[in-house]
Amino acid sequence: MFWDRLPQPKLFRTLRFRLAGTFLFIFAVVLALVAVAGTTNLNHVLENQSNQTLLDELGALKGYIHFEGHKPYWFLDPSDPEEAGIRARLSDVFVIADEQGNLDSFSSFDHSLAQLGDRATILAELAQIRKTQEPVIKTVVSTDKIPYQIISSTLRDDTGAHWYVAEGRTLVDDNTVRRTFRRNLLIYLPLALILCAVVSWYSAGRALRALQSVDSAAKKVTGSNLGLQIPRRGADDELDRLIDSFNEMSRRLKASFEQVRQFSTDVSHELRTPLTAIQGQLEVALFTATTKEQLQEAIENALQDVERLANLVRALLLLSQSESGQIPMHKNSLDLGRLVEDIVDQFQIPAEAGELQLSHTTTQPVPCEVDRTQIERVVTNLLSNAIKYTPAGGWIRAYAEPLGQQVRLVVEDSGVGIPASHIPHIFDRFYRVPDPNPEKGLGLGLSFVAAIVKAHGGEIHVHSDPGKGSRFEVVLPAATASVAAPIRTVTSPAA
Repeated sequence: MFWDRLPQPKLFRTLRFRLAGTFLFIFAVVLALVAVAGTTNLNHVLENQSNQTLLDELGALKGYIHFEGHKPYWFLDPSDPEEAGIRARLSDVFVIADEQGNLDSFSSFDHSLAQLGDRATILAELAQIRKTQEPVIKTVVSTDKIPYQIISSTLRDDTGAHWYVAEGRTLVDDNTVRRTFRRNLLIYLPLALILCAVVSWYSAGRALRALQSVDSAAKKVTGSNLGLQIPRRGADDELDRLIDSFNEMSRRLKASFEQVRQFSTDVSHELRTPLTAIQGQLEVALFTATTKEQLQEAIENALQDVERLANLVRALLLLSQSESGQIPMHKNSLDLGRLVEDIVDQFQIPAEAGELQLSHTTTQPVPCEVDRTQIERVVTNLLSNAIKYTPAGGWIRAYAEPLGQQVRLVVEDSGVGIPASHIPHIFDRFYRVPDPNPEKGLGLGLSFVAAIVKAHGGEIHVHSDPGKGSRFEVVLPAATASVAAPIRTVTSPAA
């Protein structure tokens, strides 16, 4: 719309202004409804009260008027002050006429209400009263603009003739009450709206104070205080939940940056070692080698370190791709049990060299939907770790089994186990359980395993007892149909 394209002051776009404006608008609507309801109810009460007063006065009027033949008279004691007051009140606006509509001189009303003696009007009301058997109530305005409410009925004299009788009262007092009520509304409604505007603005400011604390805290976040926390208000409301979310975000950011910092440190350390070795070997060869054999030996040693360096860079690249979701995934249905069996066959030689019993058992096909290459890396890493950390004479088992809508891959051993304090960190990059043998790995294998399992929508669990062995369980989505035949059991005797 045209108004939406107009530039708005900055104040009108603030959340505090919108909250306060919403409160004020709702309060204004409520006050307007209350004013309308109050005015309507007041009019209804005054109207009912006036009608009831007229009915009471009509009943009293009929009781105090008697007839002698065709002549009406007041049946009151003039010497009694109370009855004299009643007569004065009833005769203030009083009309009496015969059946032909002729006004009797006994009537009493101001000349400004001459319309009350109109013969046609009297006859019309007599006809209506005979038809409905109910009094007629109407409102008339005198020539001096004073409103009156009139009630008319019939009265029978001693001869059985019907007389027209009307009694009235002024509505000045009622209209005064209405005007006073409307005037008070016009005075107090704006004052109430102003008070509501002030309270709404103050309340909105207090409600948004927590947001301002979040804003101030966000401005203070730097690389040195990523874990900045905002204290909760204790109200357990939406703002407290926002503060909790901000604090949780701060904790995640701090953990993420710490991981990146640690990753950079570890990578630098891992890269520096082979580079230093290569540099030293080449410098020795350059300054001390005098024969072809010495140069060839130095180059061979340097190439071994270069290969180690290349493997490290390749592992880091694959790990980075898997954690960022960029690793290529080509999922197909395959029998996980058959895949594990093939890899176990490949590891029989290193297992026998380490005097270990490596076995695989599966009693039925285990279909799943995975990337064969990546799952091979998972099984290979788990078996490599099991062989590295299982002393001679131990055993290693690997198998797969269906688990409802999932499948489970298990690799367990009787090795040295993992202390409980290290289990939460073994999937972190470059994390290695303290070991006197530095050649047992770079601390990337299990990180890579966890990243591949996560990319497949699976989970990995570890159960380990120091000195008794470890059990790694990988849970993956199952395929929709069986894809392979039963698997045989392969067992390698201990060397």
